[in-house]
Amino acid sequence: MGVELTAFFSSGDGWAQPWVLDTELVESLRFGPPAGHTDLDVAIALTRLLHHDFVSHGTDGKGRHLDDGSVPIVIKAHRAVLERLALEPPSWPFRSFDGPRGFGTYWRDNNMSGSWKARRDCIEQLMGPTRDALEDLQELEYERRFTKGPSGSFKNLIFAADGAKPQIVLRDAVNNDVEIVRNSDNCLVFTDPLPPHGLTWRQMVAWWRKKHQPDADEKSAADALYRRLYRSLDSPPEQLLMITYCARYAEAGGFDLPALIPQVYLHYDPYSRRSGKQSGALYRQRMDFLLLAPDRSRIVIEVDGVQHYGIANPPDEKGRVTHTAVPRLYAEMVAEDRRLRLAGYEIYRFGGFELTAPRGERILTDFFTELLARHQKPAL
Repeated sequence: MGVELTAFFSSGDGWAQPWVLDTELVESLRFGPPAGHTDLDVAIALTRLLHHDFVSHGTDGKGRHLDDGSVPIVIKAHRAVLERLALEPPSWPFRSFDGPRGFGTYWRDNNMSGSWKARRDCIEQLMGPTRDALEDLQELEYERRFTKGPSGSFKNLIFAADGAKPQIVLRDAVNNDVEIVRNSDNCLVFTDPLPPHGLTWRQMVAWWRKKHQPDADEKSAADALYRRLYRSLDSPPEQLLMITYCARYAEAGGFDLPALIPQVYLHYDPYSRRSGKQSGALYRQRMDFLLLAPDRSRIVIEVDGVQHYGIANPPDEKGRVTHTAVPRLYAEMVAEDRRLRLAGYEIYRFGGFELTAPRGERILTDFFTELLARHQKPAL
């Protein structure tokens, strides 16, 4: 259920001041939604409030809920909620209705004085993209109820260890609280809110800039993040897979592709809860690569070397090492695939051998072209 606009206000005196903003409540929205509601609920309500009041001020001035003092408070809360949803907030050229930084001054300076339509169009251009993005999220949230993808809230994404692998302990299976008890400095941890439409390369770069390179521009930060992710890969087939996919980031619209995340330890609430354990080490939780696609698919890509299904024999007289197939290793691998599929993940496996062949790059290029075409954002 959505948030009603009246939830942000007290009743006032009912006459001269029928709308009095609950400043304490609105300030609290910068840190999280009220109990019983989601950030999406709040974002929709605040967008509707700001759009309505600025349109009203730009036309007949009637029916406004806010005044010049309360508008900046609502704009700040609106920005914070949208950023938690990984959406771009409007870039406000004014911060109040009247005064030097007001909408009235802005429209007079930009030749809108004689036209209500021009002023309404100005607000639509400013806030329309936000409203449309929120409607897309609403539709995806509605569709999610009828899909078989992973359920539960995203909580921890631990990935790209470039040294000794992290040792992760599940402290509380009910709340999915995990702790990296060893080698935490070697890996990256993404805890930003994950929007329903997946995780793009642009969003990953924005997270990296915020956490690691606040003074870098987007291109420099993207290059640094790519190099850091690449260092986590051990084998030439894995490296080829990442190089081939990430070349797409340089193409038109490439930053809005799903991010390819290597060496992933991923935890969804129901996914971990099925273990029935309250604490203990997490076994076999690492995935070679993960894509969080815009259609809500969770795509796991594995690159299997011979160690996945065989053990090394002693070197022969010429120093060559062969391997013996081990049914137990193969059985463990396919059992893990079944478990992940039942949890809602889509899994693709490559044999390391096929990626070391001359056609390895072409195989990957064709695969990713088909995969991305299959998992586009649903049409509304």
